[in-house]
Amino acid sequence: MQPRITIIGAGLGGLMLARVLHVHGIAATIYEAEAGPDARVQGGLLDIHEYNGQVALKAAGLHAHFLGIVIAGADAKRLVDKNGSILLDRPDLAHGDRPEVDRGALRRLLLDALPPASIRWGHRVVTLRATGEGRHEVTFANGATVVSTLLVGADGAWSRVRPLVSADVPTYSGTSFVEITMADAEHRHRASASLAGNGTMIATAPGQGIFTHRHGDGSLHSYVALNRSQEWLAAIDFSNPAQATALLAREFEGWAPALTALITGGDSPPLLRPIHALPVGHRWQRVPGVTLLGDAAHLMSPFAGEGANLALLDGAELGLAIAAWPQDLEAALASYETAMFARSEPCARESAQNMAMFFDAQAPRGVLELFGSFAQDDVHELST
Repeated sequence: MQPRITIIGAGLGGLMLARVLHVHGIAATIYEAEAGPDARVQGGLLDIHEYNGQVALKAAGLHAHFLGIVIAGADAKRLVDKNGSILLDRPDLAHGDRPEVDRGALRRLLLDALPPASIRWGHRVVTLRATGEGRHEVTFANGATVVSTLLVGADGAWSRVRPLVSADVPTYSGTSFVEITMADAEHRHRASASLAGNGTMIATAPGQGIFTHRHGDGSLHSYVALNRSQEWLAAIDFSNPAQATALLAREFEGWAPALTALITGGDSPPLLRPIHALPVGHRWQRVPGVTLLGDAAHLMSPFAGEGANLALLDGAELGLAIAAWPQDLEAALASYETAMFARSEPCARESAQNMAMFFDAQAPRGVLELFGSFAQDDVHELST
Protein backbone atom coordinates (compact mmCIF):
# COMPACT_ATOMS: atom_id res chain seq x y z
CA MET A 1 0.00 0.00 0.00
CA GLN A 2 1.35 3.44 -0.95
CA PRO A 3 1.76 6.00 1.84
CA ARG A 4 -0.70 8.90 2.01
CA ILE A 5 1.63 11.82 1.32
CA THR A 6 0.34 15.24 2.31
CA ILE A 7 2.34 18.29 1.18
CA ILE A 8 1.49 21.63 2.77
CA GLY A 9 2.36 24.47 0.40
CA ALA A 10 2.36 24.84 -3.39
CA GLY A 11 5.63 26.75 -3.67
CA LEU A 12 8.54 25.60 -5.79
CA GLY A 13 9.75 22.97 -3.33
CA GLY A 14 6.36 21.38 -2.70
CA LEU A 15 5.57 21.29 -6.42
CA MET A 16 8.95 19.75 -7.21
CA LEU A 17 8.40 17.04 -4.61
CA ALA A 18 4.98 16.20 -6.05
CA ARG A 19 6.37 16.16 -9.60
CA VAL A 20 9.26 13.78 -8.80
CA LEU A 21 6.90 11.48 -6.94
CA HIS A 22 4.52 11.58 -9.91
CA VAL A 23 7.37 10.63 -12.26
CA HIS A 24 7.95 7.56 -10.07
CA GLY A 25 4.27 6.62 -9.93
CA ILE A 26 3.74 7.75 -6.33
CA ALA A 27 0.67 9.84 -5.55
CA ALA A 28 0.77 12.91 -3.31
CA THR A 29 -1.66 15.73 -2.58
CA ILE A 30 -0.66 19.36 -2.12
CA TYR A 31 -2.80 21.61 0.11
CA GLU A 32 -2.35 25.33 -0.50
CA ALA A 33 -3.89 28.21 1.46
CA GLU A 34 -4.16 30.51 -1.57
CA ALA A 35 -7.37 30.41 -3.60
CA GLY A 36 -5.66 29.54 -6.86
CA PRO A 37 -2.42 29.68 -8.82
CA ASP A 38 -2.92 33.36 -9.72
CA ALA A 39 -3.97 34.57 -6.28
CA ARG A 40 -0.89 36.77 -5.98
CA VAL A 41 2.16 37.94 -7.91
CA GLN A 42 4.90 35.34 -7.54
CA GLY A 43 7.89 37.67 -7.18
CA GLY A 44 10.88 38.51 -9.33
CA LEU A 45 13.63 36.72 -11.19
CA LEU A 46 15.54 33.66 -10.01
CA ASP A 47 18.95 32.45 -11.13
CA ILE A 48 18.71 28.67 -11.26
CA HIS A 49 22.06 27.06 -10.58
CA GLU A 50 23.57 24.22 -12.56
CA TYR A 51 24.67 22.36 -9.41
CA ASN A 52 21.36 22.27 -7.52
CA GLY A 53 18.24 23.85 -9.05
CA GLN A 54 18.93 22.46 -12.51
CA VAL A 55 19.81 19.06 -11.04
CA ALA A 56 16.29 19.01 -9.55
CA LEU A 57 14.70 19.98 -12.85
CA LYS A 58 16.51 17.14 -14.60
CA ALA A 59 15.26 14.68 -11.96
CA ALA A 60 11.75 15.97 -12.66
CA GLY A 61 12.14 15.51 -16.42
CA LEU A 62 11.60 19.23 -16.96
CA HIS A 63 15.04 20.61 -17.79
CA ALA A 64 14.38 21.00 -21.52
CA HIS A 65 11.14 22.86 -20.76
CA PHE A 66 13.01 25.02 -18.24
CA LEU A 67 15.50 26.12 -20.91
CA GLY A 68 12.53 27.38 -22.89
CA ILE A 69 11.61 29.94 -20.20
CA VAL A 70 15.14 31.25 -19.59
CA ILE A 71 15.33 35.02 -20.14
CA ALA A 72 18.21 35.73 -22.51
CA GLY A 73 20.71 38.26 -21.19
CA ALA A 74 19.16 38.50 -17.73
CA ASP A 75 22.19 37.02 -15.97
CA ALA A 76 24.13 40.25 -16.57
CA LYS A 77 25.37 41.91 -13.36
CA ARG A 78 26.19 45.56 -12.85
CA LEU A 79 27.57 47.16 -9.68
CA VAL A 80 27.31 50.93 -9.23
CA ASP A 81 28.02 53.34 -6.41
CA LYS A 82 25.51 55.82 -5.01
CA ASN A 83 26.67 58.44 -7.52
CA GLY A 84 25.69 56.16 -10.39
CA SER A 85 29.29 55.41 -11.40
CA ILE A 86 29.62 51.88 -12.80
CA LEU A 87 32.19 49.89 -10.83
CA LEU A 88 31.77 46.53 -12.52
CA ASP A 89 29.82 45.42 -15.57
CA ARG A 90 29.51 41.69 -16.25
CA PRO A 91 27.56 40.61 -19.31
CA ASP A 92 25.35 37.57 -19.38
CA LEU A 93 27.53 34.46 -19.37
CA ALA A 94 26.74 32.50 -22.50
CA HIS A 95 27.47 29.08 -20.93
CA GLY A 96 24.42 29.56 -18.72
CA ASP A 97 25.37 27.90 -15.44
CA ARG A 98 23.05 30.37 -13.61
CA PRO A 99 20.36 31.37 -16.11
CA GLU A 100 17.56 33.67 -14.96
CA VAL A 101 13.87 32.86 -15.14
CA ASP A 102 10.73 34.52 -13.90
CA ARG A 103 9.62 32.86 -10.65
CA GLY A 104 6.00 32.83 -11.81
CA ALA A 105 6.92 31.12 -15.09
CA LEU A 106 8.92 28.45 -13.24
CA ARG A 107 6.04 27.82 -10.86
CA ARG A 108 3.65 27.53 -13.80
CA LEU A 109 5.99 25.00 -15.44
CA LEU A 110 5.80 22.83 -12.33
CA LEU A 111 2.05 23.27 -11.95
CA ASP A 112 1.44 22.21 -15.54
CA ALA A 113 3.51 19.07 -14.97
CA LEU A 114 1.13 17.76 -12.30
CA PRO A 115 -2.36 16.25 -12.50
CA PRO A 116 -4.74 19.12 -11.61
CA ALA A 117 -6.46 17.02 -8.96
CA SER A 118 -3.22 16.70 -7.02
CA ILE A 119 -3.50 20.30 -5.75
CA ARG A 120 -6.24 21.45 -3.38
CA TRP A 121 -6.45 25.24 -3.40
CA GLY A 122 -8.06 27.28 -0.62
CA HIS A 123 -6.93 24.96 2.17
CA ARG A 124 -5.42 27.00 5.00
CA VAL A 125 -4.05 24.92 7.86
CA VAL A 126 -5.69 25.59 11.22
CA THR A 127 -4.46 22.74 13.41
CA LEU A 128 -2.08 19.80 13.21
CA ARG A 129 -1.87 16.89 15.61
CA ALA A 130 -0.06 13.58 15.80
CA THR A 131 -2.38 10.56 15.89
CA GLY A 132 0.28 7.90 16.50
CA GLU A 133 2.47 5.61 14.37
CA GLY A 134 3.83 8.55 12.38
CA ARG A 135 0.41 9.75 11.25
CA HIS A 136 -0.79 13.35 11.52
CA GLU A 137 -4.22 14.89 11.20
CA VAL A 138 -4.47 18.24 9.45
CA THR A 139 -7.56 20.43 9.87
CA PHE A 140 -8.19 23.28 7.44
CA ALA A 141 -10.12 26.53 7.83
CA ASN A 142 -12.76 25.30 5.38
CA GLY A 143 -13.58 22.40 7.72
CA ALA A 144 -11.82 19.69 5.72
CA THR A 145 -9.46 17.26 7.46
CA VAL A 146 -6.89 14.77 6.22
CA VAL A 147 -4.78 12.14 7.98
CA SER A 148 -1.35 11.61 6.45
CA THR A 149 1.16 8.79 6.52
CA LEU A 150 3.80 11.36 5.58
CA LEU A 151 3.34 15.07 6.24
CA VAL A 152 5.71 17.46 4.45
CA GLY A 153 5.98 21.11 5.44
CA ALA A 154 6.71 23.02 2.24
CA ASP A 155 4.90 26.05 3.59
CA GLY A 156 7.63 28.64 3.76
CA ALA A 157 9.04 31.00 6.35
CA TRP A 158 6.11 30.86 8.77
CA SER A 159 5.51 27.15 8.40
CA ARG A 160 2.63 25.67 10.36
CA VAL A 161 4.29 22.25 10.13
CA ARG A 162 7.68 23.30 11.57
CA PRO A 163 6.55 23.28 15.25
CA LEU A 164 6.00 19.51 14.95
CA VAL A 165 9.77 19.04 14.67
CA SER A 166 11.43 22.25 15.91
CA ALA A 167 10.89 25.06 18.41
CA ASP A 168 13.00 27.49 16.37
CA VAL A 169 11.29 30.44 14.67
CA PRO A 170 12.64 32.97 12.15
CA THR A 171 14.13 36.16 13.57
CA TYR A 172 14.41 39.58 11.94
CA SER A 173 17.79 40.04 10.29
CA GLY A 174 17.96 43.81 10.76
CA THR A 175 17.53 44.43 7.03
CA SER A 176 14.30 45.04 5.09
CA PHE A 177 13.50 45.30 1.41
CA VAL A 178 10.82 47.53 -0.03
CA GLU A 179 9.70 46.24 -3.43
CA ILE A 180 8.81 48.76 -6.15
CA THR A 181 7.96 48.11 -9.82
CA MET A 182 8.54 50.53 -12.69
CA ALA A 183 6.70 49.61 -15.91
CA ASP A 184 7.86 50.59 -19.42
CA ALA A 185 11.04 52.02 -17.95
CA GLU A 186 12.84 52.24 -21.31
CA HIS A 187 10.49 54.99 -22.47
CA ARG A 188 9.32 56.62 -19.24
CA HIS A 189 12.54 56.58 -17.18
CA ARG A 190 15.37 56.27 -19.68
CA ALA A 191 18.18 57.29 -17.34
CA SER A 192 17.16 54.67 -14.78
CA ALA A 193 16.69 52.00 -17.45
CA SER A 194 20.08 52.76 -18.95
CA LEU A 195 21.84 52.57 -15.60
CA ALA A 196 20.02 49.36 -14.64
CA GLY A 197 21.35 47.55 -17.71
CA ASN A 198 19.95 44.30 -19.06
CA GLY A 199 20.05 42.14 -15.94
CA THR A 200 20.66 42.88 -12.28
CA MET A 201 21.97 46.20 -10.98
CA ILE A 202 23.32 46.54 -7.44
CA ALA A 203 23.95 49.86 -5.74
CA THR A 204 25.08 49.68 -2.11
CA ALA A 205 26.38 51.98 0.58
CA PRO A 206 26.76 51.57 4.34
CA GLY A 207 23.39 50.49 5.74
CA GLN A 208 21.38 50.74 2.53
CA GLY A 209 21.13 49.87 -1.13
CA ILE A 210 19.00 49.48 -4.26
CA PHE A 211 18.77 46.22 -6.23
CA THR A 212 17.06 46.23 -9.61
CA HIS A 213 16.12 43.40 -12.01
CA ARG A 214 15.00 43.95 -15.59
CA HIS A 215 12.15 41.61 -16.52
CA GLY A 216 11.34 40.28 -19.95
CA ASP A 217 8.45 42.72 -20.35
CA GLY A 218 10.79 45.69 -19.94
CA SER A 219 9.73 46.52 -16.39
CA LEU A 220 12.23 47.19 -13.63
CA HIS A 221 11.63 45.51 -10.27
CA SER A 222 13.57 47.23 -7.52
CA TYR A 223 14.25 46.26 -3.93
CA VAL A 224 15.14 49.21 -1.74
CA ALA A 225 17.23 47.86 1.13
CA LEU A 226 17.56 49.52 4.53
CA ASN A 227 19.20 48.41 7.74
CA ARG A 228 16.50 49.68 10.06
CA SER A 229 14.69 48.40 13.13
CA GLN A 230 11.23 46.95 12.93
CA GLU A 231 10.01 49.88 15.05
CA TRP A 232 11.41 52.40 12.55
CA LEU A 233 9.70 50.60 9.68
CA ALA A 234 6.43 50.28 11.59
CA ALA A 235 6.24 54.07 11.74
CA ILE A 236 5.89 54.24 7.93
CA ASP A 237 2.30 54.09 6.72
CA PHE A 238 2.58 51.81 3.69
CA SER A 239 -1.18 52.15 3.14
CA ASN A 240 -0.33 55.69 1.99
CA PRO A 241 1.97 54.98 -1.00
CA ALA A 242 2.87 58.61 -1.72
CA GLN A 243 3.87 59.30 1.86
CA ALA A 244 5.79 56.01 2.19
CA THR A 245 7.65 56.64 -1.06
CA ALA A 246 8.62 60.14 0.04
CA LEU A 247 9.97 58.83 3.36
CA LEU A 248 11.98 56.13 1.60
CA ALA A 249 13.41 58.59 -0.93
CA ARG A 250 14.49 60.87 1.92
CA GLU A 251 16.80 58.11 3.15
CA PHE A 252 18.60 58.25 -0.21
CA GLU A 253 19.21 62.00 -0.43
CA GLY A 254 22.41 62.71 -2.33
CA TRP A 255 22.16 59.56 -4.46
CA ALA A 256 22.14 59.86 -8.25
CA PRO A 257 18.74 60.88 -9.68
CA ALA A 258 18.71 57.79 -11.91
CA LEU A 259 18.84 55.69 -8.75
CA THR A 260 16.33 57.63 -6.64
CA ALA A 261 13.90 57.59 -9.57
CA LEU A 262 13.68 53.83 -9.03
CA ILE A 263 12.00 54.72 -5.72
CA THR A 264 9.91 57.73 -6.71
CA GLY A 265 9.00 56.62 -10.26
CA GLY A 266 7.42 53.31 -9.37
CA ASP A 267 4.00 52.28 -10.64
CA SER A 268 3.22 49.91 -7.79
CA PRO A 269 2.63 50.75 -4.12
CA PRO A 270 5.82 50.12 -2.13
CA LEU A 271 5.67 46.67 -0.56
CA LEU A 272 7.57 46.04 2.67
CA ARG A 273 9.48 42.74 2.80
CA PRO A 274 11.40 42.34 6.08
CA ILE A 275 14.15 39.73 5.83
CA HIS A 276 13.96 36.96 8.43
CA ALA A 277 16.11 33.88 8.88
CA LEU A 278 16.24 30.67 10.86
CA PRO A 279 19.43 29.95 12.83
CA VAL A 280 22.36 28.92 10.67
CA GLY A 281 22.56 25.14 10.82
CA HIS A 282 18.91 24.72 11.80
CA ARG A 283 18.13 21.03 12.24
CA TRP A 284 15.99 18.72 14.33
CA GLN A 285 15.80 15.19 15.64
CA ARG A 286 13.95 12.72 13.42
CA VAL A 287 10.19 12.84 14.06
CA PRO A 288 8.24 9.90 12.57
CA GLY A 289 6.01 10.74 9.62
CA VAL A 290 6.92 14.41 9.17
CA THR A 291 9.66 16.50 7.56
CA LEU A 292 10.31 19.95 6.08
CA LEU A 293 11.81 21.37 2.91
CA GLY A 294 12.79 24.77 1.51
CA ASP A 295 12.26 27.88 3.63
CA ALA A 296 10.33 25.89 6.20
CA ALA A 297 13.54 23.96 6.89
CA HIS A 298 16.31 26.53 6.34
CA LEU A 299 15.00 30.06 5.79
CA MET A 300 17.87 32.40 4.93
CA SER A 301 18.35 35.84 3.43
CA PRO A 302 18.54 36.12 -0.38
CA PHE A 303 22.20 37.21 -0.36
CA ALA A 304 23.59 33.85 -1.47
CA GLY A 305 20.95 33.31 -4.15
CA GLU A 306 20.31 29.78 -2.91
CA GLY A 307 16.82 29.78 -1.38
CA ALA A 308 14.79 28.75 -4.42
CA ASN A 309 17.54 26.43 -5.66
CA LEU A 310 17.70 24.61 -2.33
CA ALA A 311 13.90 24.30 -2.24
CA LEU A 312 13.91 22.71 -5.70
CA LEU A 313 16.69 20.30 -4.78
CA ASP A 314 15.07 19.47 -1.43
CA GLY A 315 11.85 18.55 -3.23
CA ALA A 316 13.64 16.41 -5.79
CA GLU A 317 15.90 14.67 -3.27
CA LEU A 318 13.01 13.91 -0.92
CA GLY A 319 10.99 12.50 -3.81
CA LEU A 320 13.90 10.33 -4.94
CA ALA A 321 14.48 9.07 -1.40
CA ILE A 322 10.82 8.07 -1.03
CA ALA A 323 10.94 6.33 -4.41
CA ALA A 324 14.10 4.45 -3.36
CA TRP A 325 12.63 3.29 0.00
CA PRO A 326 8.87 3.06 -0.61
CA GLN A 327 8.42 0.46 2.13
CA ASP A 328 10.59 2.26 4.70
CA LEU A 329 9.61 5.91 4.96
CA GLU A 330 11.71 6.49 8.06
CA ALA A 331 14.86 5.35 6.24
CA ALA A 332 13.95 7.64 3.34
CA LEU A 333 13.36 10.63 5.61
CA ALA A 334 16.52 10.04 7.63
CA SER A 335 18.61 9.86 4.44
CA TYR A 336 16.97 12.98 3.02
CA GLU A 337 17.33 15.06 6.21
CA THR A 338 20.99 14.14 6.74
CA ALA A 339 21.90 15.32 3.25
CA MET A 340 19.64 18.37 3.41
CA PHE A 341 21.13 19.60 6.71
CA ALA A 342 24.64 19.24 5.31
CA ARG A 343 23.98 21.18 2.08
CA SER A 344 21.87 23.99 3.55
CA GLU A 345 24.12 25.00 6.47
CA PRO A 346 27.03 26.44 4.42
CA CYS A 347 24.55 28.27 2.19
CA ALA A 348 22.86 29.85 5.21
CA ARG A 349 26.23 30.88 6.63
CA GLU A 350 27.30 32.41 3.31
CA SER A 351 23.99 34.23 3.04
CA ALA A 352 24.35 35.81 6.49
CA GLN A 353 27.96 36.82 5.82
CA ASN A 354 27.13 38.31 2.43
CA MET A 355 24.20 40.31 3.81
CA ALA A 356 26.46 41.89 6.44
CA MET A 357 29.13 42.64 3.83
CA PHE A 358 26.71 44.24 1.35
CA PHE A 359 25.89 47.04 3.81
CA ASP A 360 28.99 47.30 6.01
CA ALA A 361 31.08 50.44 6.56
CA GLN A 362 33.19 49.69 3.46
CA ALA A 363 30.27 49.14 1.06
CA PRO A 364 30.39 48.71 -1.88
CA ARG A 365 34.02 47.54 -1.68
CA GLY A 366 33.18 44.03 -0.44
CA VAL A 367 30.52 43.57 -3.13
CA LEU A 368 33.00 44.59 -5.81
CA GLU A 369 35.51 42.06 -4.49
CA LEU A 370 32.83 39.36 -4.34
CA PHE A 371 31.73 39.82 -7.93
CA GLY A 372 35.31 40.37 -9.05
CA SER A 373 36.12 36.89 -7.74
CA PHE A 374 33.54 35.51 -10.19
CA ALA A 375 35.20 37.38 -13.05
CA GLN A 376 35.66 35.64 -16.38
CA ASP A 377 37.38 36.85 -19.53
CA ASP A 378 34.17 38.62 -20.53
CA VAL A 379 33.91 40.65 -17.32
CA HIS A 380 34.82 44.28 -17.75
CA GLU A 381 35.85 46.16 -14.61
CA LEU A 382 35.42 49.87 -15.24
CA SER A 383 36.91 51.25 -12.02
CA THR A 384 37.67 50.51 -8.40
